Amino acid sequence: MAPVIEAIGLSKSFGSVRAVDDIHFSVAEGQMVALLGGNGAGKTTTISMLLGLLLPSSGEIRVLGHDMLRERHLVLPRMNFSSPYVDLPHRLSVRENLVVYGHLYGIAQVARRIGELADALDLTALVERPFGQLSAGQKTRVALAKALINRPQVLMLDEPTASLDPDTADWVRNYLRAYQRESGATILLASHNMLEVERLCQQVLMMKQGRIVDRGSPAELLTRYGRSTMEDVFLDVARGRPRAAE
Repeated sequence: MAPVIEAIGLSKSFGSVRAVDDIHFSVAEGQMVALLGGNGAGKTTTISMLLGLLLPSSGEIRVLGHDMLRERHLVLPRMNFSSPYVDLPHRLSVRENLVVYGHLYGIAQVARRIGELADALDLTALVERPFGQLSAGQKTRVALAKALINRPQVLMLDEPTASLDPDTADWVRNYLRAYQRESGATILLASHNMLEVERLCQQVLMMKQGRIVDRGSPAELLTRYGRSTMEDVFLDVARGRPRAAE
């Protein structure tokens, strides 16, 4: 079976800065894969290229069997993206923002879909409020609702539980796991929450200075580095510490 997401020799330069440097990876259908690395490692640039927001300097991207450089119009309706760091229009209400995205994705019964998401993500009391008046945690839940409005087959998540209290964050993780199980969606997750990665992800890609420097399941990485938590593995990679076997 062909991978749902595939990056082949993917690179991106901004002037003399090599933000992403010849990376190769694939994500199988129905997997949740973590893209990890410190600030400046190249995660956001990689996701932006996968979404077709940035053109790569070199390399290939295939999503759902299509070349994203030439056929992204066939793929984007089946994808979506969430980040608490990408704002929605502040003057529009939550409902109005979701209606806009519902129409952009051609959702047949937009009001019904918004109602489903409002119930599922505990947004019912917020849908008539201007987006700009919401707390950071509430905005994060609205961003997730926006990302799920078209029931995407491929979902890119950047810090999906940022600004959420522990109880709400745990609920969102369970919701994402249930959504993946029921829909068969493929999810690429960028997160600094290592507990989240251990709980949700089948595979992990470790990035540093634009390159993928290690990969494997959380259990494999814990064994390889001789650590008991993914946070310690993250610190070992970020600080250039050798693996346990080296």
